[in-house]
Amino acid sequence: MMDTHKPTPSKDEIEIKFRAIKRAMVMIQLLIAAVIIFQLYMYCMPQWKAYRQRQTEREAIAQRQQEEKAQQKAFDALWKGSLGDSTLISSQDWALIQYGRELVSNTAYYLGPRGKVMPITNGMNCQNCHLEAGTRPWGNNYGAVASTYPKYRARSGGVEDLSKRVNDCMERSLNGKALDKDSKEMRAFIAYIEHLGRDVEKGKKPEGSGIYELELPATALDTAAGETVYQAKCASCHQADGQGLKAEDGVVYTYPPLWGEHSYNQGAGLYRMSRFAGYVRYNMPQGASFLYPQLTDEEAWNLAGFVNSQPRPGLDLSADWPKIEEKPFDHPFGPYADPFSESQHKYGPYGPIKAFYKKNKK
Repeated sequence: MMDTHKPTPSKDEIEIKFRAIKRAMVMIQLLIAAVIIFQLYMYCMPQWKAYRQRQTEREAIAQRQQEEKAQQKAFDALWKGSLGDSTLISSQDWALIQYGRELVSNTAYYLGPRGKVMPITNGMNCQNCHLEAGTRPWGNNYGAVASTYPKYRARSGGVEDLSKRVNDCMERSLNGKALDKDSKEMRAFIAYIEHLGRDVEKGKKPEGSGIYELELPATALDTAAGETVYQAKCASCHQADGQGLKAEDGVVYTYPPLWGEHSYNQGAGLYRMSRFAGYVRYNMPQGASFLYPQLTDEEAWNLAGFVNSQPRPGLDLSADWPKIEEKPFDHPFGPYADPFSESQHKYGPYGPIKAFYKKNKK
């Protein structure tokens, strides 16, 4: 008869089997947990990514709003010119101020080649360089003119009054002839400029007056890159040939020429690269402003290099800068009190020039 009695497992065998079962249960639990976690991950991860994206977007919007708020605050603090209240001004003085504003805005009608007062300028308006009749922040405005004149100017080597400053624009920016100091037109220009600066403390230069001073470029200006900027952002108004666009009456320019015989000459302030670059940075092309610029610093500098490389009227500058050590770093005509060439003074790099004068400053 066959023995069917099964031997009783030993304690060790039972423990081995128990441990195996326990390990199997743990593995099953881990597998179940992994499946659950994976499913949760697959469900939650897109939600998390979407949440983080929304968070990033909100943070970016908040940062942009903060920057815009700071920029708006800075803009609000800039000098802005206005005619203000005329009730405290005599009717005679107010009429002269109004005429001065009209001369700035529509110079060509009165003093241009077909001017009804006298034909002494190139057909551009003062407003072409002094935007919004000299009232626009960083628009080459008149904010600090009345408060700082008379003053010493290194270009002439002497103290200049407002009439000299006005005639500098007549002879250089408008490539024309000087006005008589006692003429009605000169008195009107001065009355208007002084009126705009009526609230500026003597000797002070308010923020936003004149032209914005850009940081110097590290390298020489790239005129080819400047031409690309010009064709893309300037030619539609000033024309591909830079000769500007006249109004239908043929008297004034809707958009002034930037070079050629009817533009500013080589003695004008905008012929200096730093002045031109600072001017266009926050004013050009149309629609640009301090709050909404359309050019980068680099584009503004290169654009200056291109425009001021084009032909334009000359001017006898032999009497300018009698103390050559006082010439600006970007004045393009020698002689100089430094070892740098005319080309470097015109196109840069300007850093070494500035460093030379800083080191040798007496």
